[in-house]
Amino acid sequence: MRSIRTRMTLLTVCMIVITVTSMALLSVFFIRNTEKQKSNQLLLLLCETGERNLDYYFNSVQKSVSKVASFVESDMDGLEDEQLARHMERVRKQFDVMASKTNGVLTYYYRIDPDVSKSVKGFWYTNLDGEGFVEHEVTDISRYDTKDTSKLVWFTVPKYEGEPVWLSPYMTDNLDKRVISYNVPIYWRGEFVGVVGIEIDYSTMAEQVESIRLYNNGYAFLSDAEGCLFFHPRIDVSQYPEGEAPVLPIEATNKSTFVQYTYDGVEKIAAWLPLSNGMRLNVTVPVSETEGDWQKLVWNTLIYATIVLLASSAFTMLYAKRITGPLEELTEAADQIDRGNYDIELNYERDDEVGRLTSTFKRLAGHMRDHITELNKRAYVDSLTHVRNKGAYSRYIEGIQERIDRKNDEVVFAVGMFDCDNLKYINDRYGHEKGDVYLMTACRLICRVFQHSPVFRLGGDEFCVILQNEDFQNKDALSQQFFDAMVEISSSAETEWEEVHVAMGISSYDKQTDHNVNDVVRRADELMYENKRMRKRGR
Repeated sequence: MRSIRTRMTLLTVCMIVITVTSMALLSVFFIRNTEKQKSNQLLLLLCETGERNLDYYFNSVQKSVSKVASFVESDMDGLEDEQLARHMERVRKQFDVMASKTNGVLTYYYRIDPDVSKSVKGFWYTNLDGEGFVEHEVTDISRYDTKDTSKLVWFTVPKYEGEPVWLSPYMTDNLDKRVISYNVPIYWRGEFVGVVGIEIDYSTMAEQVESIRLYNNGYAFLSDAEGCLFFHPRIDVSQYPEGEAPVLPIEATNKSTFVQYTYDGVEKIAAWLPLSNGMRLNVTVPVSETEGDWQKLVWNTLIYATIVLLASSAFTMLYAKRITGPLEELTEAADQIDRGNYDIELNYERDDEVGRLTSTFKRLAGHMRDHITELNKRAYVDSLTHVRNKGAYSRYIEGIQERIDRKNDEVVFAVGMFDCDNLKYINDRYGHEKGDVYLMTACRLICRVFQHSPVFRLGGDEFCVILQNEDFQNKDALSQQFFDAMVEISSSAETEWEEVHVAMGISSYDKQTDHNVNDVVRRADELMYENKRMRKRGR
């Protein structure tokens, strides 16, 4: 007959065995799934971050080329050689401005189809040493069969596609540089005229992709939807002939963001996202690394639970608190970011999954802060003239008003108000595109004369300049210089929309009589309208 002690012992042992076995099975299930989910989230997070950075870069190139293309088609007034030559000079200036504002540009060009003009070929500028753009001798397109889209792809492909296109990496003409490019075909009255485009250095793109790392052997690469490689940090794709790049078995058979495949005998998992230029960004890591130390953790759990279940439970509680502490900090940091505070502080720096997650989260917060800052900058720039807009003007005069209100701050400035005459007439007679040219010409004149002062477009045909320092001291001379330049531009203009007729009024701040900036603005506005009336009587 078994004693109660024996039965209790057997029952306790059985319960311990059942408990340990259940814990082992549950540990295997939950630990493995948690690690897999966390690794997938990390993969996707890195992929999303890389996709945002690359698309932001590609989109900046695409927007620059598109803006130049819009300017080219609006500026073109004929296909005679003399008309094209004048047009080409205007485009050079516009393209130079756009290219200098775009990072990573290796070359930019505007090429004319030989069927349109034999003498006006266009231009090609390169920046091979990073010291600035210099004009390069253009490729002789007439020596090639432009119907063969395997040659001169930057010209022939957009010509026969008939629409803007990103090209896969290729070796650019005469420079022996591997590049990718965005090209836009130019048409005038339905006739193909040429191509504008920007080439970016392949290595610039590669550096951004190489910066994406995960675990010990995780990395990122670029491919198309079928797995044909464009860039791989461990395979020199540039050594393969055109169209013969290696193909990895990563073609998705469904709409899943994750793909499992085997490469070089190693089972891997990759997260992928499409890029705006048609490529796919893949972030891959060996499956063995995504599993982490879950097997070892299970065995440790079994051993410690068998020896002393209570002690291991207490230890687990303490250890859990140690793990959840950094996660709570991450949760608090996420709440801070949700409230718009991107200056977060995370001190967990251990080399483990949570440490890498913390590091990635801090980088993501930094990227978001930079992105928001960039968006804020754009919010204060006028889209047509690229000078500061009315929102920027309001912030600027608020800053001056704060200095005035401090009383002990010596404030010296003047306000110049400008109003473009005849804008409605230009718009009604020639169209708003010519009206935009008229406004941009006037804006360039204001910026050229008052080059040391901030210029604002307040809306429509109104501009404002805050004169300080050197421009304030020379305001009278600058005023006369402005009117002289306006007469010179208008007298040499070939069309009415290329003329400049602007009324101007400048008023200086007087601390004895002016209580705020608006007093100065109001006086400058009155002087501007007085100037407008005098100019009308003078006509």
